[in-house]
Amino acid sequence: MMTIDEKDQKTLFDRSVYISKEIQAALPSSYLIRPLRRDDDERGFVELLSQLSIVGSITQESFRDRFDLLKQQGSTYIIVIEEDNKIVASATLLVEYKFLRKCGIVGHIEDVVVHDSQRGKKLGIRLIDQLHYIAQAVKCYKTILNCNEKNISFYEKCFLKKTDVQMTRYF
Repeated sequence: MMTIDEKDQKTLFDRSVYISKEIQAALPSSYLIRPLRRDDDERGFVELLSQLSIVGSITQESFRDRFDLLKQQGSTYIIVIEEDNKIVASATLLVEYKFLRKCGIVGHIEDVVVHDSQRGKKLGIRLIDQLHYIAQAVKCYKTILNCNEKNISFYEKCFLKKTDVQMTRYF
């Protein structure tokens, strides 16, 4: 049997520091919010992301290599919600270290996705709440999120407000 310490070595970040007990308690009892694990490709993480955007073919080796890189860098916080050993929701906080605002820190919220079979259970709100919890823990002065026009009302429910304009150039 794997100990808690061994399990934590396989997570992207330390659950005991960065996962809110209050947010966990707000989820249905069979759901667990936690950091991404090195073997979550086996729990449907990649398939879940494909409901959000183009993922492409990711081998187990490339998944684990990318996980190891993100863990080593220490500025990416990917959280998942698991139910019955299956990933049903996920979101990412990217931490940017700046010179502005006295060497401040900004959190970028990315890749928010709830499996289409799980929508309507407030999992998306819990994901955003959890990312804001992490952002405060790492001392971000703000979080930023880009979204489609159709998603604005959802994010406003999460206490985000529409500001500025996003410009994009794809390569």
